[in-house]
Amino acid sequence: MSKSNLYQAAAYVTAFSVAEKFFGFLYRIILSRTLGAEGMGIYQVALSVFAVLATAAASGIPLTVSRLITKYRTQKDGRAQHSVVTAALVCALCFSVPVFCILFFGHRFFDFLFSDPRCMTVLLILLPSLTFNAVYSVLRGELWGNKRFIPYCVIDLIEELCMIAAGVLLVTHMTDIFDGAKRVALAVVFSYLVSFTLSAAYFFIKGGRFRDPREQFRPLLASALPVTGMRTSNSLINSAISLLLPARLIAAGFTQEGAMSEIGVAMGMSMPVLSIPATLIGSLALVMVPELAENFYKKDHKQLRENIEKALKVASLIACLLIPPLFALGEDIGVLLFSSEHGGEIIRNCCFTLFPMSLGMISNSILNALGYEKQTCAYFFVGAAATLLCVWFLPRFVGVYALMIGMAASYVITTLLDLRLISKKSKEKVRFCKHTLLSAVSIPPAIVFGCLLRNMLAALLPPLAAVVLCGIILVAAQALLLAVIGIAQPRWIRVLIRRS
Repeated sequence: MSKSNLYQAAAYVTAFSVAEKFFGFLYRIILSRTLGAEGMGIYQVALSVFAVLATAAASGIPLTVSRLITKYRTQKDGRAQHSVVTAALVCALCFSVPVFCILFFGHRFFDFLFSDPRCMTVLLILLPSLTFNAVYSVLRGELWGNKRFIPYCVIDLIEELCMIAAGVLLVTHMTDIFDGAKRVALAVVFSYLVSFTLSAAYFFIKGGRFRDPREQFRPLLASALPVTGMRTSNSLINSAISLLLPARLIAAGFTQEGAMSEIGVAMGMSMPVLSIPATLIGSLALVMVPELAENFYKKDHKQLRENIEKALKVASLIACLLIPPLFALGEDIGVLLFSSEHGGEIIRNCCFTLFPMSLGMISNSILNALGYEKQTCAYFFVGAAATLLCVWFLPRFVGVYALMIGMAASYVITTLLDLRLISKKSKEKVRFCKHTLLSAVSIPPAIVFGCLLRNMLAALLPPLAAVVLCGIILVAAQALLLAVIGIAQPRWIRVLIRRS
């Protein structure tokens, strides 16, 4: 893929991803206002357990299918490409179907997982979508490996819109917060069914076929299992935190209702805002991973180095553009979006984690694209240990901020280890330290300017107008500063809007 096409694909993918997350964010606002903190807590805890199962079913498969298809495409071996997809589907079904049967029909043996029995009811509603999601994950990997980014993004966007439409329609008729949580879970099942149907239809329309999968099981599992293990462990740890954190908050003096409300605010309101970089980094990774894998298999070390540097630099720029407005406007965002001053305080106080988060996400994707899944899996466990220690020991001192501190510690540790491995394994020296340092240095003056601008506009304009105008001016000023000092190159936008 040429540089022009690479930037153009990245721009289109980013546009779709931003639209998808924007609609999802609006949906989150509606749910938080409709269900309240307690209802969001019930739904969030059940969803965290479902996420463990969905991750275990197929989380490592899309990346592995994408990388193997890229490999066989460079070798012009179409039969092997079809065999990889078939092997991945068999693996996904062999896990998801038995797990669904065991949990759905034997759920009484697992009631101990939840301190609140209402969460199990919500989980049972979510379970049928486990198989839909597993199959769709395989077909996403096929689209990814063949660089069919637009269908990939369109199906994801349709899935999100279907969930939102169904969720809004259902929750408007809820009788109480528990009934609302169940209705939201039904909307999730419906959306997964839609994406499963669309992706399967597109696969066969574009000539997808099933082939003998036996030769592909070993390379598929050898690559997918470490990624799946890491991501499953991540989901499992998140689920454990959802179960452990309430207990630790209660031990620190919170009531059960208060603990669930704190989790609802932190995980259901603040975290979606703090996860904004994940949308943009995910778009970047979607385009870069097949490109990096292709550079790797062709042994084009110069282009590989350039693409790695490009990915790291863009990730740091994303964080630099988002941290100042989130710090300056965090409290206002919490009040305007969620009617929660506490949620806004968490956004403001924890926005600095976006820097290691962004670098950690892209560096992890880079290493996985190059075949270092086992190393990234080991690094993940080191970071996860730090998170669990913080969640266990810190609630008595900082309350729900124990989770945020633990996540920040994990991001810092894994990012440093990932970057060290990238530098060590690259055939050509990867240069990113100067760019990263300059990006970080630009953040404090932007924050000062943003706080002064926010105070001035708040005295002159209504709250919503002040926040929107301040955010636009601050992002534009930060982008201009980064361009002036020579570390921002807005090629994606130029390529997207230029005439073909």
